Amino acid sequence: MTASAIYEGWVRHRRFTPVEHAFTYRHTMLLLDLAELPGVLDRHPLYSARRSAIASFRREDHFGDPARPLDDCVRELVEQRTGRRPEGPVRLLTTLRTMGHNFNPVSFYYCFAPDSEHVEAVVAQVTNTPWGETHAYVLDRSGTETVMRDSMDKVFHVSPFIGMDNHYDWRVTEPNGQLLVHIDEHDTEGNEVFDVTLSLERSELTRSAMSRALARFPATSLRVLFLIYFNALKLKLKGAPYFRHPEQAK
Repeated sequence: MTASAIYEGWVRHRRFTPVEHAFTYRHTMLLLDLAELPGVLDRHPLYSARRSAIASFRREDHFGDPARPLDDCVRELVEQRTGRRPEGPVRLLTTLRTMGHNFNPVSFYYCFAPDSEHVEAVVAQVTNTPWGETHAYVLDRSGTETVMRDSMDKVFHVSPFIGMDNHYDWRVTEPNGQLLVHIDEHDTEGNEVFDVTLSLERSELTRSAMSRALARFPATSLRVLFLIYFNALKLKLKGAPYFRHPEQAK
């Protein structure tokens, strides 16, 4: 048994004001213990972290300097933000590059304690489209509660239909049999503008599970991009206000 696994479930987005809009879609992600790469993907001929494949892991698709080890970049960021350097395993919840294309709206790096039992911090790497920019939020675990909670100001432009002067409240569980990420977004007056929920269930990273995941979503990145723009069109047709990218608004 490996620490790496497949997580399958659903993702839900809800917008509450000024235009109501919601959707729920099936979703599959891989949890990859970075110390198990590249070998953990060798168990399936259509997956690889060494070469081009139908589903591939490439260092340059993920956080930090591609010339440096990914786990070092993540540990360094957590230390910069929290003052503590995680020393245990780093496990990445993400989708792989499929059919040669990669886009991850968000990937999560779970930074474990040295005993591998508990998560000390989570890095959420968010990527927007069509700009292709990325930003990392760091969630610091301050206690031993089952559900990690953290709050922070929004500092990164994601959707042109939501403004920047907002605040995030996060709830994140450890990646055990069930995995949950929930984010509430509030405006300056405390009104809930938006929320997103990711609810996934763990399966062992077996060859059959990898085949099932690839058969279900053979072009994950393209599917995600299509759904983003499809729902953006729906919001536009509903009359949702448009917020320009902060750099374009200067």
